[in-house]
Amino acid sequence: MPQPLSTREANLFRTVIRHYEDKQYKRGLKAAEQILKKNPKHADTMSMKALIMNAQGKTDEAFALAKEALTIDMKSHICWHVYGILYRTNKNFDEAIKAYKFALKLEPDSQQIQRDLAILQIQMRDYQGYVQSRLVMLKARPQLRQNWTALAIAYHLEGNLKQAETILSTFEKSVTTAPSKTDFENSEAVLYKNSIIAETGDIELALEHLEVDGKNNLDRLAVMELRARYLAQLGRGADAAKAYRALLDRNSEHPDYYKSLIEVLGISKDDEDAQKAVYDEYAAKNPRSDAARRLPLDFLTGENFKAAARAYLNLMFDKGVPSTFANLKHLYSDSFKQTTLPALAEEYLNEHNSTANEKEHANGDSSKGEGAALYFLAQHSNYFMSRDLTKAMAFVEKALELDPKNVDFHMTKARIYKHQGDLEKASVAMDEARSLDTRDRYINSKAAKYQLRNNENDRALQTMGLFTRVETVGGPLADLIDMQCIWYLTEDGEAWQRRGNTGLALKRYHTIFNIFDIWQEDQFDFHSFSLRKGQIRAYIDMVRWEDELREHPFFFRAALDAVKLYITMHDKPQGPNGVNGTSGSGVNGEDAAEKKKAAKKAKKEAQKAEREAAEKAAKQDPNKATAQKSKDAEDVKKKDDDPTGLKLAATSDPLGDALKFLGPLLQFSPKNIEGQIAGFEVYFRRSKYLLALRCLKAALALDKDDPRVQEQAVRLRKAVDPVLASLAPKLQEVIGLTFTPGTSS
Repeated sequence: MPQPLSTREANLFRTVIRHYEDKQYKRGLKAAEQILKKNPKHADTMSMKALIMNAQGKTDEAFALAKEALTIDMKSHICWHVYGILYRTNKNFDEAIKAYKFALKLEPDSQQIQRDLAILQIQMRDYQGYVQSRLVMLKARPQLRQNWTALAIAYHLEGNLKQAETILSTFEKSVTTAPSKTDFENSEAVLYKNSIIAETGDIELALEHLEVDGKNNLDRLAVMELRARYLAQLGRGADAAKAYRALLDRNSEHPDYYKSLIEVLGISKDDEDAQKAVYDEYAAKNPRSDAARRLPLDFLTGENFKAAARAYLNLMFDKGVPSTFANLKHLYSDSFKQTTLPALAEEYLNEHNSTANEKEHANGDSSKGEGAALYFLAQHSNYFMSRDLTKAMAFVEKALELDPKNVDFHMTKARIYKHQGDLEKASVAMDEARSLDTRDRYINSKAAKYQLRNNENDRALQTMGLFTRVETVGGPLADLIDMQCIWYLTEDGEAWQRRGNTGLALKRYHTIFNIFDIWQEDQFDFHSFSLRKGQIRAYIDMVRWEDELREHPFFFRAALDAVKLYITMHDKPQGPNGVNGTSGSGVNGEDAAEKKKAAKKAKKEAQKAEREAAEKAAKQDPNKATAQKSKDAEDVKKKDDDPTGLKLAATSDPLGDALKFLGPLLQFSPKNIEGQIAGFEVYFRRSKYLLALRCLKAALALDKDDPRVQEQAVRLRKAVDPVLASLAPKLQEVIGLTFTPGTSS
């Protein structure tokens, strides 16, 4: 039985809950202690104290106290609810769901527990459980539209589209007063229902619903796009053409509108003149439109292409558009276009070496005309499909003679040095470009990237520090981590890896892994927020995006780097300081000594950054300092006990640690051969031959001619042959289906 509280202590208990919700943890703890002085075995107060302790970072003590509270009162829904929250904050979601369900058995009418359970179920993609929870919440409060919407979302994500549509229709019929035309929630709900109807495949009904219920929708662009798409799918070409023309009148730069219009007009892909006529029509209507002039270059051939390309390039060069080459380089897959474009640029150069061009130069407008053509040709000669670095350097030098302070020209020069393999000169050139425009964050980031490619980690951090917050505790690196600047962390990790500092390299890769975990956890807030705000379509897109989160190239690159580093650590054990100890090529281990020195220097810099941050905090404005002190007292931040990654580098099982990165690689990017090759290397070294075989077969399916895959097949065969008889019968059978002992796959 729960221990009863007096009226004063009951009010104090409510104060404890309020302080916790307001993140005033010290005050909440003090109030809880007051209750426990008189009622030391009050389980609910003990649970709330455990919750506050967990928020303060005392996880082990919090769990111990919560378990003690449960032993005192097993029938307290508060104790079980708190127990579930503790598990949830520590990412043990399965146990959290069990605790929530037990709490609901004790208190079936608790909306808070039911809501927490539902959010956790959608977070875990338990759609069946989510449907049941949302059904219970709808029955409890049917007057709230968001409960109906949430149940429809649950059915939608579960795959039951008809039931989702039925739920939304049922609510619409229950509404007695027509919603306001400015009702954003209703506007979104209408388009959401329309998307569900379209997903069922009934395009005719979706179009009818859109024209009836969506005619006054607030998102006019979405309605116009959907209507045009539905008309095209139904084969109503004339109406679809009108719809796409209306869209082009709104936005003449959208390439998909042009392509769809040509398709619904029934114009053949081989009819270049008819296609060109459509683009010419809109080029005449919109003289400043770029898409209407550039897109025809994708399908035009021969003299038609040459004429259109000449007109387009002349216009772009006269305007001095820096992105001209970037807009056209995709055409280089066609050999004729690849040779025609630079020829036209050189033709333009020859024609414009005139008095008019000299006058432009004299007026300081050298980025136009000749300068723009030289810039295009320099990029052309630097591009991997048409690379001639000698010519590229000659063109960019001529461009720099026209305008020595042009940032784009200097950046191209740096890229040319990079492709020549001279990373030091590339770094210097890119930094010179940065110095010409110190307010541009993009060129600042480029300079830092080139410095990292040249293994100048400290200098790159200083460069990035020009655009980070000065007051950030921990210096520029801490701010970059807070901003989740993944490209920098990846480049920094790879630079440390090249320098042999395994600890800092692993630290960066693990930081990136944690950032993706944070993105995964950030869904928690949006499960309820999106329903409150009525942003349903964006919410569905977010859920589906989160399901494919680790397919992102940034994650793949960092994870693959980490796996390869762990493999190297297994093959070549590290020194105690997290650097390659004795593998250096220097005399008497000079390289090893240099790497140890680098690790020591990095540790000193981290300590220095902490001291500087503490000094800045002490010198802050008194009001700010007080506010900061209060915030720090309430929101306890976990201190990084391994800033240089020494503990990560000191692992005794590098291959086991590699599995943390390898699992998501193989799960979310199975079509990337690099991941399969890395997976084979890890599993082969762990003598997990069946898993290694799975990676090998996947790699063979992707590219059977890759020499690395062939080499792995031979290694696996040689490793398996002597021990095949001792393996499990099922494993023998699977291996035998792939290759017979003594033969290659």
